[in-house]
Amino acid sequence: MFVLLLPTAVMAQRAELERHIQRTTLPNGLEVIVVQNRGVPLVTIEADVKNGSFTQAPEFSGLSHLYEHMFFKANKEYPMTDQFVAKASELGAEFNGTTSEERVNYYLTVPADSIEGGMRFLAAALVNPLFRPDELERERQVVIGEYDRNESNPMFGFSRAMGQALWTTEWSRKNPLGERNIIQTTTPAKMQAIKQRYYVPNNTAIIVTGDVAPDRAFGMARSVFSGWARGADPFAAEAIPDPPPLPKDTAVIVEQPIGSIVVMFQWQGPSATKDQAATYAADVFSDVLNQPGSRFQRRLVDSGLFESITVNYYTLNHVGPITIAGETSPEHFTEAIKALRDEIGKLGDTTYFSDDDLAAIKRRRIVGTELGLERASGFAHQLGFWWAVTGLDYFYGYVDTMAKQRRSDLTAYANKYIVGRPRVVGVLLSPDNRRVLGLTARSLLGMGPQP
Repeated sequence: MFVLLLPTAVMAQRAELERHIQRTTLPNGLEVIVVQNRGVPLVTIEADVKNGSFTQAPEFSGLSHLYEHMFFKANKEYPMTDQFVAKASELGAEFNGTTSEERVNYYLTVPADSIEGGMRFLAAALVNPLFRPDELERERQVVIGEYDRNESNPMFGFSRAMGQALWTTEWSRKNPLGERNIIQTTTPAKMQAIKQRYYVPNNTAIIVTGDVAPDRAFGMARSVFSGWARGADPFAAEAIPDPPPLPKDTAVIVEQPIGSIVVMFQWQGPSATKDQAATYAADVFSDVLNQPGSRFQRRLVDSGLFESITVNYYTLNHVGPITIAGETSPEHFTEAIKALRDEIGKLGDTTYFSDDDLAAIKRRRIVGTELGLERASGFAHQLGFWWAVTGLDYFYGYVDTMAKQRRSDLTAYANKYIVGRPRVVGVLLSPDNRRVLGLTARSLLGMGPQP
C-alpha cells in the first residue's frame, strides 16, 4: 500500500507509478500487468480486450456487447449450461463484465489463495467459448430486455439522437448497445468471427491487482496462458475509420413528457493519439468549468438560469465527444440557452481562466489518482481502460502533464474544438413546452424565427 499526497511530489508520480505497476509480455503477445496491494487478502483478475463499438460496422452493431454477455457461458472446459457460473461460486468469485466504445473487460475478485483458479477460469472463457445456440438465444433476450429498459428512459432517445447527429455515418462505432434488429438476428457464426479477430492474446491484457507478488502472478500467467496462440493483428488489414467532421451546426429536438428542459451542446473533440496534448487540456478545462463558484457556474447556475450544468470530454482514441449539458425550466429556457451560447463564445478568451482556477484543479486530480491506487479492483478497471484506449504510457504521465497545463493551453483547446466550431445543439422537452416556446431547429441554433 502506498500514498503520495504531497503536491511537491507531483512531478515524480510517473516514476512512482512505474515502480508499483509491474508489466511483462508473454511470447504470444499477451501483456500481463500486476499491481501489488496487501491491504486485504483479495485479488482482482481482469481481462481487457481492444474490442467494443469502435470495431462495429453497421452489420455488427451491438454484437461486442452481446459477446460480453456470452462470455460467462459454456466453453470447452465447462460445456454444460450454468457449469461455468457454478465454478465461479466454487472459487468464491464476484465477477462481471462491461462493454464501452473502445474496450471490453471481464473481471473477477477472488480470495488471494484462489488466484490461479481465477486465471484458469478467465482463460477458459477467453480461449474456448462454445456459443451454444440455446444460450445465445437466452442472452439475446436479456440484451433486448436491457434495450427495452433503456428505451423507457426519456434520456435514451435524446442521447441516441444526439449521437447519430454527432457521429453521422460512423454512429455504429460509437453505440455500444447497438441496434435491436442486429441483436435479434445474430448467429453463433458472428460471435465466432468476433472471437477469432479480436479475442487473441496480442490484443488482450491480463491485469492482476491486490494481495499477490508480481513474480508469482507472472509465473501463473505464463503457466495458464502460454498455450493461447497469437493471432493476426486485428487492425493491420483494415484501419478503424474516424467519424467525418461535422460540416455545420445541427439541431436536435426530442419530445418526451418531462417537466424540465434538458439542453445539450456537443462537439467532436480530440483523438487521444492524434492530438494527445489537447486531451490533457480538455480534462483541466472541464474540471475548471465544473468547479463550484467558477465564472461559468456563476453565470449559468448561480444566476438561476440553469438548475445544473456540466462540461465533459470523454477520452477516446477515435475522437472523443465534448459535451456541455444542463437542465433548466420552461420559464428560463429562452434566456438560459442564449446565456449559454454567449458564455461558450467567451471560452477562447485568454482572460476567462485564472491561475488559481488551475492550481485547485491540479491538486484535486493528484489526490484522486492516488486514492484510486488504494482500491485494487477499481484500479484494475482504470488501468484496463487506459491500456486499451491510449496505452499505459499516457496514464503514467497523466498527472505530471496535467500539472503543466497553463491558461494558454486551455484557451487553445477551446478555440480549436469548441468556439466557432460545428456543433450539435439538442433539447429534450415536452410537446406542450415546445409549442409554448415555439421552438424550431432554426431558433435552437440561434438563427431567429423561420423566414
